[in-house]
Amino acid sequence: MAAALVLASALGVLAFAWPLLVDPGAVLADGTDAPLVLALVLGAALTVLLVGLGDGGLDVKAVAVLGLLSAVGAVLRPVAAGTGGVETVFLVIVLGGRVLGPGFGFVLGTTTLFASAMLTGGVGPWLPFQMLGAAWVGLGAGLLPRRVRGWPEVVLLALYGVVAAFVYGWAMNLSFWPFQLGAGTGLSYVPGDPMAENLRRFVLYSVATSLGWDIGRAVTTAAGILVLGRPVLATLRRAAVRAAFVAAPQKDQ
Repeated sequence: MAAALVLASALGVLAFAWPLLVDPGAVLADGTDAPLVLALVLGAALTVLLVGLGDGGLDVKAVAVLGLLSAVGAVLRPVAAGTGGVETVFLVIVLGGRVLGPGFGFVLGTTTLFASAMLTGGVGPWLPFQMLGAAWVGLGAGLLPRRVRGWPEVVLLALYGVVAAFVYGWAMNLSFWPFQLGAGTGLSYVPGDPMAENLRRFVLYSVATSLGWDIGRAVTTAAGILVLGRPVLATLRRAAVRAAFVAAPQKDQ
């Protein structure tokens, strides 16, 4: 599972960051990389899920929990998404990834954004990048230190939610920035320019266009975790035990 996550994440970074690394005069210059990214994300999620089922880390009950959390996230997202940057769906992804592990968090982010798009009709070239970004949010939550519990854990997750909200927003910007402004502005992507120059323009573009949304997403995520984190974490941990994410010890007959 770890190898699949590392490979998918490495390829995903290239899918987002290619404008800073290659000449856009090639095939990717018109945004046709979206189908490739979608294939990557779905393939990685399926691989992680199958590996989890094969090695006993997941069972049918665990898949049911995945479906339930994905449905909850898909319903929550349209309630506030796009309004001042508010993203209630991150609460489900962060807490689910924290309790159920990085592989589960990766798949949860993918399936939640996919289900949300199907529910709202928000299907477009941006969807694969949103799915991958959300998958990373769940993956990162699952990789946080496991020994932290109680209120320190909630505070840690809230701080992580702030960082993840900004990283997600800037990653989404990077996925369409080269095509958004066209040429000739001080914030435009300039093919062939040094990486540092294009990165400077990208940072200025992100600050000028999406900082308010990123702040809204970060505040909403952190506040939701601080208010609901402890009871939701406790509920998910009880569900994880009943779903047998870890095999229970067998009693001697």
